[in-house]
Amino acid sequence: MKRPVQVTLLVLGGLGLLHASLFTDLCLRYVKEGLRPMLIASGALLLVLGLLDAASGRGHGGHGDGGHGHGGHGDGGHGGHGHRGHGHDHSRTPRIAWLLFLPVLSLLFYAPPALGAYTAAREAPKAVKEQEHFDPLPRTSPLPMTLTDFTTRVQQDREQAIKGRSIRMTGFVTPDKRGGGWYLTRIIFSCCAADAQSVKVRVYGKPALPADTWVAVTGTWHPGGTLGTRSASVSLDARTVERIVRPVNAYTDDLPLTPSR
Repeated sequence: MKRPVQVTLLVLGGLGLLHASLFTDLCLRYVKEGLRPMLIASGALLLVLGLLDAASGRGHGGHGDGGHGHGGHGDGGHGGHGHRGHGHDHSRTPRIAWLLFLPVLSLLFYAPPALGAYTAAREAPKAVKEQEHFDPLPRTSPLPMTLTDFTTRVQQDREQAIKGRSIRMTGFVTPDKRGGGWYLTRIIFSCCAADAQSVKVRVYGKPALPADTWVAVTGTWHPGGTLGTRSASVSLDARTVERIVRPVNAYTDDLPLTPSR
């Protein structure tokens, strides 16, 4: 790869990573918040390497021009034994190398869309961990809960503490691909988008808003199966559904602290 192309790729790669992780929150579409410092460091390193490569290239180029006359004697003395004798030019950039610019430029000008309802509708819900002991629920009403905690309480809490309680959860709308309903959904990253898993709660009693709309839902457990066992339906009879602003770090299963709008 020619030096100017290499330098450009390093500089644009560094700027792209810094744009996604330092100057904007785009990186949170693809990785957990904890990996952000490493992306910033990687972007800064690529930028510095590109600038150093550019500086060394200018210095080397000036020296090479001064010595070119001496090299011309070699060309005359050795005839066809120079680089041309190989029958092809190694200095040309392979065409496929230009494809490296596509992911770099996408970070600067067109970031891939965030994961959402399309992904969640095509995968099984995240399995919740086994839990035997449950602390008493606060008396707050409505009770803010994560979708994971709600799922665990519904299917494992033998005391059925959630029965009759008004629950408030937040997530985005995922239409049921079979039709006739929708799910309140969260996508959770363990590390990055490659290991994303979804957790879903079926919502009854309110019509679905457009897919990927972020909402806060308040309601009570929808009876189905035996509460506190695996047969219990992970679902909610909604009393209210309110649009909310999409949280910055959307790929966690947080308590519904975002104020409704």
